[in-house]
Amino acid sequence: MPQTREHILLGRQVGIPFMVVYLNKVDQVDDEELLELVEMEVRELLSSYDYPGDDIPIIKGSALAALEGRDPEIGENSIKALLAAVDEYIPTPERAVDLPFLMPIEDVFSISGRGTVVTGRVERGAVNVGDELEIVGIRDTKKTTCTGVEMFRKLLDRGEAGDNIGALLRGVDRDGVERGQVLAKPGSVTPHTQFEAEAYILTKEEGGRHTPFFANYRPQFYFRTTDVTGTVKLPEGTEMVMPGDNLKFEVELIAPIAM
Repeated sequence: MPQTREHILLGRQVGIPFMVVYLNKVDQVDDEELLELVEMEVRELLSSYDYPGDDIPIIKGSALAALEGRDPEIGENSIKALLAAVDEYIPTPERAVDLPFLMPIEDVFSISGRGTVVTGRVERGAVNVGDELEIVGIRDTKKTTCTGVEMFRKLLDRGEAGDNIGALLRGVDRDGVERGQVLAKPGSVTPHTQFEAEAYILTKEEGGRHTPFFANYRPQFYFRTTDVTGTVKLPEGTEMVMPGDNLKFEVELIAPIAM
């Protein structure tokens, strides 16, 4: 189950605290004992990555059967059971509305007669119409004012953490802002080109590297909605890093990024 293992590992790495498992394609298996064995393996795999394998709901079914409207027990009913398990097992995440406003910019539009709109999901805090904001990262920090908030084609007075919004900005043209920058409360976020990191290097079996890397290795680093090249500076005395290693190192980016 390499793909399943990779997804569980990624979930653990990005900090996903809860999971629900859908055991798909059960219409291709006649042996009930084989299904039980697969479920047992999945639970052991979850436990090996510090998830509560014994407690996580596992729903058996067939997505294709649901799509084609046949075998409702493993088709439509299994999808309903999956959604019920998600509602019951996964709690509603708390919204960080009390923190300073920050929204990673996903896209930029120019609306005739209105101005420039940036879209994204509010990561924390809240923005009100009329708030002063800063555009941070990649380029020099620029000040602006939010003159409108829109969500699902409805004009709103504010947007808060968890909302997918479009924010209309005053005095910023289409080329003055780009994906990968962040919209933030003035003074709350500082762009950086250097940082220290602690990382686990994925093995080939986990979907990662199968060769070592050395000092001055230049991979892509992903920050919210952008990726940027950085140079890795290894600790003194370390000449190379093998897949499966844990280590701390310094990184210098080619462009300033809001962190």
